Amino acid sequence: MAATDIDVFANEEKRSLELGGHVGFDSLPDQLVSKSVTQGFCFNILCVGETGIGKSTLMNTLFNTLFEAEEASHYQNGVYLRPRTYDLKESNVQLKLTIVDTVGFGDQINKEESFKPIVDYIDTQFETYLQEEMKIKRSLFDYHDTRIHICLYFIAPTGHSLKSLDLVTMKKLDSKVNIIPIIAKADTISKSELHKFKIKIMSELVSNGVQIHQFPTEDDAVTEINSSMNAHLPFAVVGSVEEVKVGNKMVKARLYPWGTVQVENESHCDFVKLREMLLRVNMEDLREQTHARHYELYRRCKLEELGFTDTDPDNKPFSLQETYEAKRKEFLGDLQHKEDDMRQMFVNKVKETEAELKEKERELHERFEQLKRMHQEEKRNLEEKRSDLEEEMNAFNRRKVAAETLMGQSLQASSQSFRKDKKNFFSLPSACSLTSGRNLN
Repeated sequence: MAATDIDVFANEEKRSLELGGHVGFDSLPDQLVSKSVTQGFCFNILCVGETGIGKSTLMNTLFNTLFEAEEASHYQNGVYLRPRTYDLKESNVQLKLTIVDTVGFGDQINKEESFKPIVDYIDTQFETYLQEEMKIKRSLFDYHDTRIHICLYFIAPTGHSLKSLDLVTMKKLDSKVNIIPIIAKADTISKSELHKFKIKIMSELVSNGVQIHQFPTEDDAVTEINSSMNAHLPFAVVGSVEEVKVGNKMVKARLYPWGTVQVENESHCDFVKLREMLLRVNMEDLREQTHARHYELYRRCKLEELGFTDTDPDNKPFSLQETYEAKRKEFLGDLQHKEDDMRQMFVNKVKETEAELKEKERELHERFEQLKRMHQEEKRNLEEKRSDLEEEMNAFNRRKVAAETLMGQSLQASSQSFRKDKKNFFSLPSACSLTSGRNLN
């Protein structure tokens, strides 16, 4: 069938027909409700605020339970996100609730990069869902969706203006998540100060181009209440899980020496308004906004980065196969180019290494020759010294022999002289005797 025929059929006006009797597809909403209840729902809340501003207390109050929580110190080196998932059930409706806390937010001296871990976490959840969506064998039916549906941004009740950290962080997040600003611990400022503070906050958000979530007014069923609640933003809330007796009933409240602040009393704070808007009226809308607006924006930007478009340069229908082949060819070309570069780099490195090794070999050879010459010189000197010593030893031996010979001759001559003297000595008395005898006669 030609493309023109398809266009004609597409532009053909649809016709409405009357049914002759009951068919049964009017039960489709009931089927969807039954299937949804069986499958359960998930809802993910991101709580952004300084340490000790009351994030955990408000979550406990909001869902009327006690979530496990660890006390966070003010001495964190950086900001890290701590997700906790809980299974809740109310009237046979199951809810998989994930609460993500920003631990260490606003506690550093240098707060310039405090928003970056939060942005990275949101993008990571989008990327994880996109990867699951693009799988050949995917299971989105039972997939645990961790995309953030709502960001409750806790504002310190200073009564003056927003901090620069608040403005920068909300500006970075407004295109990625539905933001509802809330004034925490609203019982610490008076009603008149609170009213002025709300006006100041909204004025600063508008002047800085921060887009907070506006509850939808298109549906006639919720137009009136959502319009009214949009005028109350930001919500001023008080959280407490302690029950105090007021009159004849127990209510959640904060007890002070000067009186009691009731959490669910709308004349005291906006907690009930927040709970109604967040859970009873607009929870599904927040989930749809996350998927249809924020996730689609991330998905579109991600696919455009990869080179995918809806139409080609000639405004012809987009072909995924052709784009895939083109991207594959481009990738292979880049890969081949990188491989050639790496091969050339390897060859150059080998040449440089060979040159260095040859130079070191030449230096070692010269050193060896030098040592060899020094060894020969020392050997020749030692030979000469040995020769001189041998000559001295020979001369000494000759002198020794001559001395011994001379000594022997001297001893022999002395011995002969001694014997002659001895002989002469012993022959002298007999001669004397003869002389004496003659004289007597």
